[in-house]
Amino acid sequence: MSTPITPQASTTSAHLPPAAPHVVAAAVEALTSRLRKKLDAAVESYAAAPTETGADGDGVVRVTCGADAVVTLSPGPSGAVTGEDEATCSCLLAPRCLHRAAVLSACPVADADELPRPDEGPGPETTAGAGGERQPASGAEATTTSESEATTTSESEARTTSESEARTTSESGSESGSESGSESGAGSESGPESGPPVRVEPNPAQRAAATAVWSAAAAVLAAGVPAAGAVAQAELLRAAHAARLAGLYRAEAACLRVVRGLRAARDRRDDHRLAHLVAALHELLLVSGLVAASDGDPALVGVARRGYEAGGGLRVYGVCREPVISATGYGGVVTHVLSDDGRWFSISDVKPGGLARARGAATAPVAISGAAMDHRKLSRGGLLISGATVSPDGRLGAGRGVRANAVAGLPWSGTTGPLAELFGRPLAEAVAARLAEEGAGSEDTGSGLVGCDLTVVGGMGEYLLARQTPAASGDAPDREPFGPVIRLAAANPHPELAHTHNLRQLAARPGLRIRAVGRLDPSRAVTLYPLAVGPVPGAGNTLRLPDAWSGHADLGYDRLQGAHFPPGETGTPPVTAVADLLADSPLWRARRLIELAVAGGRRPVAESARAAGAREHIASLHRAGFRTAAELATALAAEADRRERDVFGRLTDAGSGNDRYAWAWLAAVAHLAATERALVQSSWQAAPAVAVPAAT
Repeated sequence: MSTPITPQASTTSAHLPPAAPHVVAAAVEALTSRLRKKLDAAVESYAAAPTETGADGDGVVRVTCGADAVVTLSPGPSGAVTGEDEATCSCLLAPRCLHRAAVLSACPVADADELPRPDEGPGPETTAGAGGERQPASGAEATTTSESEATTTSESEARTTSESEARTTSESGSESGSESGSESGAGSESGPESGPPVRVEPNPAQRAAATAVWSAAAAVLAAGVPAAGAVAQAELLRAAHAARLAGLYRAEAACLRVVRGLRAARDRRDDHRLAHLVAALHELLLVSGLVAASDGDPALVGVARRGYEAGGGLRVYGVCREPVISATGYGGVVTHVLSDDGRWFSISDVKPGGLARARGAATAPVAISGAAMDHRKLSRGGLLISGATVSPDGRLGAGRGVRANAVAGLPWSGTTGPLAELFGRPLAEAVAARLAEEGAGSEDTGSGLVGCDLTVVGGMGEYLLARQTPAASGDAPDREPFGPVIRLAAANPHPELAHTHNLRQLAARPGLRIRAVGRLDPSRAVTLYPLAVGPVPGAGNTLRLPDAWSGHADLGYDRLQGAHFPPGETGTPPVTAVADLLADSPLWRARRLIELAVAGGRRPVAESARAAGAREHIASLHRAGFRTAAELATALAAEADRRERDVFGRLTDAGSGNDRYAWAWLAAVAHLAATERALVQSSWQAAPAVAVPAAT
């Protein structure tokens, strides 16, 4: 007896188990050249073919591909198809048949953490305990996934989803490495007191694997999304497996991100963002190119498994809650906390359930043993944790041996402690430090939130406009705002969450003083995503929140009403002209060319240089002072148009041509990213806004 599953029309079926990259690559390689030409159409057809699972819950999935062809997938203990014998077909050509290769190509790509490392015996169903023994995993903690692409319908929601997917893996995976704090494989990071990492030149196997990764990525870039079908993706998956065997874990993870991005782009899914595919391909080419050139930076190698490390005793204070909704069906809450020494940590509760789960988790109990409080109380209270375990991105674990006791929290209006330091630090200084960390590619440990006192200016479209208010002195509680006009956007614009409602309420009251905690957007000028707001101590025109809220409102959950504002008429927001250094610059022309290269391949880039207005685009970059960007864009278009032919007119040395083209594209992307980051940082330092009185 079997249970039917409703098919999904896509080239990637969510009803199929994940498949290991090397299994998919081997199945595609076994096809003849004639069958490879039919592979893309077969993948699309079999992704929507009738499927069924066994009633005994063994995880076996059967896909009916024809009258005499049934592909059977029998995933292993990890839930992924990790061996070639776990995918069989009943047709006469099996295993070198189109049915098997197409079904495997339609399977989601297995995460690296779902597969055992080459130097590991047991798979992810077991974990090393604190004493070094292998123990069954409890499902409380896991390694952090390398997959962090955007999957929602706006860039702000995409950022939240990226984080939620990483947290999702940690909640649904095993407790691998969480108690031992060890990291296997080459390139493991040293502790904070072990000094700078030692540069080690890659060995021949690593250079060979990196060269294979580079060649596959360069071919995908030259072809563009329309031509990067199942065969090109299989080459990337083969390169990912080679990188895995060579210990190049960062390159492996980048390969998998690119494959997932290509599938989302070709399926025209709502969660696809071309900018994120560009970033993933940039990462892949940069890492593989440097390793192939014998760069010994250990950061290029990456780590095998990044688990939770021992954090000892911690006293943390709640700051705010943030709802999490993932396009993949997960939902929950993340509570951001600060330690005594000012470090950011987070405690998450993300599970399948979407919006309903995100709502319910707002008052769900904290998973740490002995905490005896829910996330609402934690955001306004504190915890004294013993035996804490901490992930590289600052998440606090809830594994065996972790104990916590509830302690009093710190008020937002306090004059001492980490919260006072958070709000007392100049905003421009905090932003500069944050952008410097982003530019250096340092590990994002913690939430990276910033705190500030603001004066509401008004609303403009989807944004709440505000300016920073200097710290108030005893005799002058209300001081004039200064600095640039800051755009505050909804951290998650889902209509069922309170973010958008609360920003509208605040925007209708210009002159209101608020204290805010939010997340910086490093890709937009003067843009902040507020997570919580509270009254400014000593200010008259500020929020009046109920005592039950303990001095702040979580914008994703608490809804601001009229009683929460000072009495009086709501003013008419002035019309405000906000100068955006990034959006108003001609750099968008370079960005468009870079994205065109990924979306269309070499030919559209070459043709763009011959299009009307192409010279004017380059000239505008020169006039604005972006001479390097203009030169790199010109070089990219010229390299795209380069075609070396023999005496018979045949193209020669396509691989070498792809290499030159990839290096030209890589240089243009790297320069654009650095330039945009500098413009974003400048936007926080200057005051690029002029308030214009409303027209009568």
